[in-house]
Amino acid sequence: SPVSIVKKMVEQIRHRGPDRQSVWTEDETGLALGHARLSIVELSKHGDQPMTSPSGRFVIVYNGEIYNHFEIRKQLPSIGWQGTSDTETLLTAIDVWGLEHTVQKLVGMFAFALFDKQSKRLFLVRDRFGEKPIYYGWQRDAFLFASDLNALAPHPAWQPELCRDALSSYMKFGYVPTPWTIWKDIFKLPPGSWIELSSQTVKQERPEPHFYWRSGSEWKSKKKTQLSDEEAIEQVEYTLKKAISDQMHADVPVGVFLSGGIDSSLVTALMQSLSTQQVNSFSIGFSENSFNEAPYAKAIARNLGTAHTEYYLSSQETLEVIPSLAEIYSEPFADSSQIPAYLVSKLAKGDVTVCLSGDAGDELFGGYNRYNWGPRVWQSGQKLPTSVRTSLCAAMQAFSPTTLNNLHRFMPRQLAVPMIGDQLHKIASILNCTDLNDVYEILISTDYRSEQIVKGAQPISTWADEEYFRYLNFSRQTNDVNNMMFRDTVGYLCDDILTKVDRASMATSLETRIPMLDHRVAKLAWSLPNHMKIRNGNGKWILRQILHKHVPEHLIDRPKQGFAIPLGNWLRGPLQDWAEDLLNTHRLSQQGLFDEKIVQRKWQEHLSGQRNWQNWLWSALMFQQWHAKQGRLA
Repeated sequence: SPVSIVKKMVEQIRHRGPDRQSVWTEDETGLALGHARLSIVELSKHGDQPMTSPSGRFVIVYNGEIYNHFEIRKQLPSIGWQGTSDTETLLTAIDVWGLEHTVQKLVGMFAFALFDKQSKRLFLVRDRFGEKPIYYGWQRDAFLFASDLNALAPHPAWQPELCRDALSSYMKFGYVPTPWTIWKDIFKLPPGSWIELSSQTVKQERPEPHFYWRSGSEWKSKKKTQLSDEEAIEQVEYTLKKAISDQMHADVPVGVFLSGGIDSSLVTALMQSLSTQQVNSFSIGFSENSFNEAPYAKAIARNLGTAHTEYYLSSQETLEVIPSLAEIYSEPFADSSQIPAYLVSKLAKGDVTVCLSGDAGDELFGGYNRYNWGPRVWQSGQKLPTSVRTSLCAAMQAFSPTTLNNLHRFMPRQLAVPMIGDQLHKIASILNCTDLNDVYEILISTDYRSEQIVKGAQPISTWADEEYFRYLNFSRQTNDVNNMMFRDTVGYLCDDILTKVDRASMATSLETRIPMLDHRVAKLAWSLPNHMKIRNGNGKWILRQILHKHVPEHLIDRPKQGFAIPLGNWLRGPLQDWAEDLLNTHRLSQQGLFDEKIVQRKWQEHLSGQRNWQNWLWSALMFQQWHAKQGRLA
């Protein structure tokens, strides 16, 4: 029966909502909606889903949080509210205003399925930046959708077929980019959009998304602010405080991830300034010093007066997580910081049910190193005569990266540059680029020639690229570093960072909230000129100025590290046998997906220390591990 099928599907996402699971069906259309609830606001049954609107017209299953829902309630006619849940607010607003007007008013993160019983139409809707996931597509005569790909598998119509083109894209980026998934005919809904299905919908045809918000349109229309430095600092701080204040509201304990970097430290500082009690902060430490930011986080927590919990991971504990990653991510995903992201979520879940995070500061305020050095290298090359540039690139590429990497063995330690061959070849590739768009492709790619590795794969266009070229690339010569930030916001942020954070936290039944992605913060960030983001070679200038009001500069101003693990060394050490098994030639030739010679060459070069292929190999290994767990692969 539809109920028993959907119950099995909901069981696959119980970790996302362990508190209650329910199903609603309608015989006339054959529609079944299932929901797994993580109770955050309105803990009673008045917050349970599937929920029907006050008029009885709409039914919803919804994942996420509407932070301004009490403000929305004040604008709605008094209906005798059943409880205080944002789901009830959302449904009532749709009853009164309709879907389009309602989503424009929402401040929050959400993915929901809404059924209109009157017109027999189903809508799938996703938030502006893609914080919450939604997958959908036809399998035989059934239209399936869920927050997690694993939830589609129990349906009897599920007959998945691997998409080689998506696999090739995955090997390029380390994630499968929107709108694709690893399965043919199953898609991710782009951020800021909805799709609609009715009895008129042609079966097997992919519904066209309708966009209620376009990052590109908003980005392009923003006039650069005329504010002074002091006025801009004040406005960004005010807007961020408002977002953080809204996101601190919950009927369960709330904490914050504190890595010790600028973004998480700023969110923690503003959160503590808004709270009358000690804020719970959490960080993870590693025994390998070069990867460990925990001491910085601890010093900042002490300075701010938070109730700080840190946990030092042994490499053994970290390695024990790896077998579960394929389940957590439900399609291949290869950002290795997925491991500490999961472990810090697990740590936080011991004390809180919601955690705020500092993500998105890099994309909105110019934090990545590539914004600084990539354009600088390329622009320096453009000043050279073509013949000189061509000769310089030829000289850099005259020897293989392996040969050049081996040179450091013969150089004094203070002059030796690790992996100098890889770096010189990358610089030569950048100098050879015709514009900054091509530079960006090289900087963002794990392997920008990924078509060679996957047999029979064709290049596919991503939603992020289409969005970029639709709005911003009015000239291929637009060499504004802001364009790189925008492409990261609609691509890397959505498909890597937000995917990592959502899946890692929800695997532990922890909700994460990202104040920087309040769209009012993003719009303000887009209105700032470059010099308020990147100044004197340092990114996030304006965020630093706000943070310096709360935390001494010496605790903050140090080189950017990121949330990394010592992956390269682990692949040559404790992970070697595991990797060897997944990458052996027999297994690869049986699968018939990868060019085995390329995989083996990279693996051997990495093991010998001649090259550092850690990110590329991690992508291959995460796919292999995911592949091994699939019951029915075409």
